[in-house]
Amino acid sequence: MTAPSTAPAPPSRGGRWIQQWDPEDETFWKETGEKVAKRNLLFSVLSEHIGFSIWTMWSVLVLFMGPEYGLTPADKFLLTSMVTLVGAVVRVPYTFAVAIFGGRNWTIISAGLLLVPTVAAFAVIKPGTSFNTFLLVGLLAGIGGGNFASSMTNINAFFPLRKKGWALGLNAGGGNIGVPVIQLVALAIIGASGGPRVLLGIYIPFIVVAAVLAALFMNNIENVKNDTGAAKDAVKDGHTWIMSFLYIGTFGSFIGYSFAFGQVLTNQFGRTPLEAAYVTFIGPLLGSLIRPVGGALADKYGGAKITLYNYVGMGVATAVLIVASMQKSLGLFTVAFVVLFVLSGLGNGSTFKMIPGIFQTKALAKGLEGEAAAAYGRRLSGASMGLIGAVGALGGVGINLAFRQSFLSYGSGTGAFVAFLAFYAACFVVTWAVYLRRSAAKGQATTASEAKPQLSYAEV
Repeated sequence: MTAPSTAPAPPSRGGRWIQQWDPEDETFWKETGEKVAKRNLLFSVLSEHIGFSIWTMWSVLVLFMGPEYGLTPADKFLLTSMVTLVGAVVRVPYTFAVAIFGGRNWTIISAGLLLVPTVAAFAVIKPGTSFNTFLLVGLLAGIGGGNFASSMTNINAFFPLRKKGWALGLNAGGGNIGVPVIQLVALAIIGASGGPRVLLGIYIPFIVVAAVLAALFMNNIENVKNDTGAAKDAVKDGHTWIMSFLYIGTFGSFIGYSFAFGQVLTNQFGRTPLEAAYVTFIGPLLGSLIRPVGGALADKYGGAKITLYNYVGMGVATAVLIVASMQKSLGLFTVAFVVLFVLSGLGNGSTFKMIPGIFQTKALAKGLEGEAAAAYGRRLSGASMGLIGAVGALGGVGINLAFRQSFLSYGSGTGAFVAFLAFYAACFVVTWAVYLRRSAAKGQATTASEAKPQLSYAEV
């Protein structure tokens, strides 16, 4: 089979457009496609990584904001809640932006937009600034959360089915690590007695570099189109909303705790910003690194099983946090919180891995076979992922609002952890009832272990 041409599209679309792209053609992939795809992946990871850092920068900035800023713990939790909310909401339009503007073009735009919240924060972060101003500028930082959705959509188009798991896993993990990296940079700055503007000043040139590199080395794919029909079908499918609920428990926990961990340590245990910064990065770092492991375990044992047992682990870790919080045991609290981060990262991989298995099983139930079944699974799982990612991120909003209310009511985070424990119990029940309870009469056998190997592209 002759390898398709990778010549640019007609001049009207510009020189960075690839008119023909068929990564499933092995000859094309080996001769041309792989090199181009990996190059785009590299610069996509860079942009998404910085996007995550900017999205979560207020989890760090609030550590710099001492009594002279006049903000209460409740104010700070409300601020981080709103940042998380915007990051979740913008994931939906960001998912469709790639097909409208082109992957390269949107990477340039979305990276450049990160300058807005960063420069704005640089201008206002000083004592005497009103809380409403901080809230408005914080809302702008939420756009960094959208970079994940557009980046995953873009990279998904570049790789063949057999390589999507690896590519999307690397893309997601590289982005998530932006959370601990900005916390590590903040640790160094606080340790050197620097201020928040130093942190922001460091990131401004990196944002510019990411946008320029995307312009120089990335590509748009001509045949990437938005399938509005698939999006509508995904919205109507109950499994999209069930998996969104489960993803709230995993990714929602990861991003919510990333924003809240440092604040809990300073407000409940009296840690200084420097002391808090010494440990806050550990949980997000380990949670990011272990995400692909969750997908690999799901490959081997079934996504629903791993997700089920993972929620058991999250429940146990949360119960330990409740005890540590009540006993004011900083050491036990810190260890249990880091374990909870790790489990949230593991669950991120296993829950996303369930999605193709679910839609593949539905395809088979409809009487589809072979490539027709695979195409149905790809279409529905791809359309649902953006929505599931957006809804899942809303869990971070709930976590920060729960901490805010807990500190207002009890002066500690104990009440919030009790609520989280109840939610993880609900996730356990839903996972078992929908995906693991055997019901031959209904034909419901939708564990990820039943997904055909070619559908492992959702291993992220």
